[in-house]
Amino acid sequence: MSSHATAIAAKPIATEAPAVPDVVSNYWHTLERIWREHDWSDFATLVEALQLCWRENRQVFLCGNGGSAANAIHLANDLLYGVDKTSGRGLRVNALPANAAVLTCLANDIAYEDIFAQQLAVLANPGDMLIVFSGSGNSPNIIRALIRARKLGVTSFAILGFTGGRALELADHPIYFPVHDMQVAEDLQMMVGHMIMKELSGRGR
Repeated sequence: MSSHATAIAAKPIATEAPAVPDVVSNYWHTLERIWREHDWSDFATLVEALQLCWRENRQVFLCGNGGSAANAIHLANDLLYGVDKTSGRGLRVNALPANAAVLTCLANDIAYEDIFAQQLAVLANPGDMLIVFSGSGNSPNIIRALIRARKLGVTSFAILGFTGGRALELADHPIYFPVHDMQVAEDLQMMVGHMIMKELSGRGR
């Protein structure tokens, strides 16, 4: 076979780009719009507050319901270990949805609305920090946790979607994404969490 024929044979066959399903395109456009339009100064405030807690050995509490509870537990892992894998001296974090025995006890003996607030009453000290994750910002147990945090002198942050709900006003530092989609709202919670981990691990204690 001649070299010319070989070159022709080796030429790749042009193919069309795979079609993007509407659900993928719509999801991405929603996320990209929120990402582009958001004022990220609130994120910088959250990172600074977490680094101060880290330096001063203060506690950080996290909570949420459903998928937001899973995000709170995930971020607790990242703050405890992911930010400093070398020395193993991460932040002192407590994911309030993580202990099933405590949650069921408090829900049964007091009220489901108090499952986070009661834990704060026992564990938190003035100067500690609370981060709540909520799509609606109206979950009663989130609202009571924010109210209790204020009474205890605990600085509160809230990562919120939809209208922000009551938590938008109750949190000391709300991080609000006006997206009316629970899945996108929960993705934004986790993306903020992962950016926090990357930023803190890059800075160090």
